[in-house]
Amino acid sequence: MSEVKVDLKPNGPILVSGPITLNDTQGNAYDLGGKAAIALCRCGATGNKPFCDGAHNRCGFESQEVVE
Repeated sequence: MSEVKVDLKPNGPILVSGPITLNDTQGNAYDLGGKAAIALCRCGATGNKPFCDGAHNRCGFESQEVVE
């Protein structure tokens, strides 16, 4: 059985891998096209919400959360 894994990338997106369903605010499922992993935007500057399009590299987004 596969597990879902969620990783916060340094100064970048949330990478989600494994068997997932992503729903919008109305409960409609996004078509993930069978992808094994998706990148979700954390910076808010993407032109393809909720997915990352690399805008974090252009907007100066910085975030490096660590477990304490």
